[in-house]
Amino acid sequence: MSGRGHTLEIHSSPHIASGASVDVIMRNVVLALLPVAAFAVYSFGLAAALTLVVAVLSCVGTEHLLCRLAGAPSTVRDWSVTITGLLYGLTLPPALPLWMVACGGIIGVAMAKCLFGGLGYNAFNPALVARAFLQAAFPVAMTSWTPAFAAGRFSQLPASTLTIPFATPVYDGITGATPLSLFKFDHQLTATADLLLGLTSGSAGETCAVLILAGGVYLAARRMLNWRIPAAVFATVALLGWAFHQLSPADYPPPGFMLFSGGLMLGAVFMATDMVASPITNAGCVVYGALIGALVTVIRLWGGMPEGVMYAILLANAVSPHIDALIQPRVFGTGGR
Repeated sequence: MSGRGHTLEIHSSPHIASGASVDVIMRNVVLALLPVAAFAVYSFGLAAALTLVVAVLSCVGTEHLLCRLAGAPSTVRDWSVTITGLLYGLTLPPALPLWMVACGGIIGVAMAKCLFGGLGYNAFNPALVARAFLQAAFPVAMTSWTPAFAAGRFSQLPASTLTIPFATPVYDGITGATPLSLFKFDHQLTATADLLLGLTSGSAGETCAVLILAGGVYLAARRMLNWRIPAAVFATVALLGWAFHQLSPADYPPPGFMLFSGGLMLGAVFMATDMVASPITNAGCVVYGALIGALVTVIRLWGGMPEGVMYAILLANAVSPHIDALIQPRVFGTGGR
């Protein structure tokens, strides 16, 4: 002993820190989304780039302004609202009027995040709330699609992009139907390879399944994503899709089409896994993912709309606290729940 005094410090748990703070996790999620965003710009050109920029700026600006109005420090540096804006922009049609994009970003952050108390308190995914608002307010604009890989996508904008506020958008003569709408209304299947590689029309960031899965694997490997949620979503959709396809191949698409079309990949990997709005326990995450997969299948096959990922995740967000209440681990040192 050196003879010098020593101080015994007593702290409450946790005693071991992983080093993955909120801003570190959020920056990694942004990093995982960048290839998806880059492919969206490559597929749809300037329209997608402007949509993503306006989506991010409207979300970040809204949170910063509301923090200032509340007399609190701005929380934009934790990167969570950047993820909200990026995910929100990736769920939108590339040629959506920019004023509508800004409106959705403001509503989503103000009502679904700041109104609940900010990061850690939101009951619903803010990006999906923003999109749900636009779906209800502007249904025609939200179902008007532009073809991917158009010849002049880097030199000119679609006529609808710069529509002045509250004016009726004018869309170009050529539009591209999404794979889900083609099957829903024309019973026309899209090749699985095209779905995997993003060679189809759709929302800006939902087309390339390979890049979305790669981002999910990256986050899961770094333990910044609970892989059980997307795994349960995919397993449920694949199983139900296979079962119904076996019953009637002419009426129901094969499981590969169900998995790789629409917003299922983006929603399951980056939105359903929202750490705040999803269950805490691993068992609860499996139930939560299975619920999302079942709802997606029901809405796609029998609903009036071709897609149901947004509504499925929002409904599961509402059920998430009840799943946590019903599925609780045994308390250490006790004989029962």
